[in-house]
Amino acid sequence: MKAAVIYGTGDIRYGDITDPECGIDDVIIKVSACGICGSDSPRILQNWKYPVPGVPGHEFAGTIVETGANVKEFSVDEAVVAQPLIPCGECINCKSGFYSVCDDITMLGADVPGGYAQYVKVPAANVLRTGSIELQKAALIEPCAVAAYGVLGIAPKMGDTVAILGMGTIGQLVLQWCKIYGVRRIIAVDISERKLAEAKALGADYCINGLKTDVEKEILELTGGVGVDISMETAGSKITQEQCLVVTKKRGKVGYLGIARSDILLKEKSFESIFRHELTLKGFWNSYSAPFPGAAWEKSIEYIQDGRIELEKLISHRFALSEVEAAFSMIKGRKEEYNKILLVVE
Repeated sequence: MKAAVIYGTGDIRYGDITDPECGIDDVIIKVSACGICGSDSPRILQNWKYPVPGVPGHEFAGTIVETGANVKEFSVDEAVVAQPLIPCGECINCKSGFYSVCDDITMLGADVPGGYAQYVKVPAANVLRTGSIELQKAALIEPCAVAAYGVLGIAPKMGDTVAILGMGTIGQLVLQWCKIYGVRRIIAVDISERKLAEAKALGADYCINGLKTDVEKEILELTGGVGVDISMETAGSKITQEQCLVVTKKRGKVGYLGIARSDILLKEKSFESIFRHELTLKGFWNSYSAPFPGAAWEKSIEYIQDGRIELEKLISHRFALSEVEAAFSMIKGRKEEYNKILLVVE
């Protein structure tokens, strides 16, 4: 079969690899599309630390073409999405239902081959039907679940004011979930006018460009000097990871969804905000809860199907899988502004 294969950091090529063999508890999925996650590009271009040769990609959906002997709940030709985290099921966290923090996880697209390929082997326990969702859009169910997991975990109350720092795919999905859960005012922060315009179209009440405006000053002015009830960091930038601490009101909540890419040295004022303002800080990793895979996945599929979550507007580029090198060249060279990039499988 054809796949985008990584041979080492920065070396990803389209070519032929062996078809996956279906185990007795697995299904084989013919991939329709796979998203390039915001975590894929730095890993592939800067620091690939997983087995090589490997096949990246953990945001994918497609159609079942084969089922294992023990698989009774799925049939060939069903449209499905794969949940990429395979928990060990044995550690204390798994036994407590905290699958996202499993001590011995296996990740599709990292530890084992993922969705940058024509076919993928997936445990049947990691598969959900996509219903009426068009399959290219269904590739975004995974990031939608990541955003839902964060919003469900931070638990906004009806009438809250929330600042979302970072308006990429996850930020725009967090914005939509906040609207669904009754947040009164949403302040969107980014350094891209295009992404801020997209956030405005999705329902943001205020948009702040961090390159043009003092984010802390602007948010405090918008909130009468109090700060927001909740801030959500989705950019993975050390700048926004610190800004969250100084724009959140006393006894407010800060949710971190963005991955740190470097050490973060906090200013005295920022650190003191944590304990003097009695902030609650919560991190959100992956998207899983009990019963596996959890409410974030079930709600994502439900809300996408009934039109309450917009996905098409988040897709900025589509590349054929055979054009994977061009896709990563665009990302590396920052040749164009982009949001969600899909690799469409021929």
